[in-house]
Amino acid sequence: MWLKEGMFMNMDLEKAKQEFLKYTEKYDLTNDKIKLKQVHSLRVMEISEKIAQKLELPPEEIELAKLIGLLHDIARFEQYTKYHTFKDIESVDHGDLGVEILKNDIRKYIKTDQYDNIIFKAIKNHNKYAIESELSNKEKQFSKIIRDADKIDIFYEAVVKFWKGKEEQVEKSIISEKTVKEFEQNIPIKTRKDETEIDNIIKMIGFIFDINFKASFEILHEEDYINKIFNRYNFKDEYTRKKVEEIRKVANEYINKQIRK
Repeated sequence: MWLKEGMFMNMDLEKAKQEFLKYTEKYDLTNDKIKLKQVHSLRVMEISEKIAQKLELPPEEIELAKLIGLLHDIARFEQYTKYHTFKDIESVDHGDLGVEILKNDIRKYIKTDQYDNIIFKAIKNHNKYAIESELSNKEKQFSKIIRDADKIDIFYEAVVKFWKGKEEQVEKSIISEKTVKEFEQNIPIKTRKDETEIDNIIKMIGFIFDINFKASFEILHEEDYINKIFNRYNFKDEYTRKKVEEIRKVANEYINKQIRK
């Protein structure tokens, strides 16, 4: 089945990547926010490969994971162009829209329809609060891979990109008791319209409670993302500073515990 690196009888990842880049070039890549989603997709493709390799999946399934990583945010370009926001709650669900777009164009990225259901289900579920229940084992597995890969890259972006130039604003923000209580439940924190900057960061840290694979926790640990994110800031409010340190400790201990399992 295997022909050469990045190419199988039914999958040519280099061609898929070029088709993806061609698609994104229809949008304004001079806009930093749109460009961000292009490079995010390429990184998630690489992280998906890393997770799939750690899971010791067959070679063609590793390629499939990479393809889903590449295409998972394909709706972001249309979303931002039309609505000028990446907030689904204020525009459109980008997982659902991504499936709509790909149902028309999927043959540009993969010749066979053998994996269509897995691709569509994974992309539909990558951004939801929880994965839908009625999935096959493979649909669920690849949904979990892309959810993990996406979140891992969001942690990376939180270190190098998010809130850049707004550090002082973050440092002055005050964590809400509601956010603290939700984090303490060890479940993902739901989006609220009244979030402060630090609430938003803690919500993102809470992604760890929706990470699925030991392999993914190993990447988070290796990259030390939790500490790198919090080390960017010197919080002014005493209560916020105290709670942030408690959350830092809980998050790191949770990651280490999942790796030891």
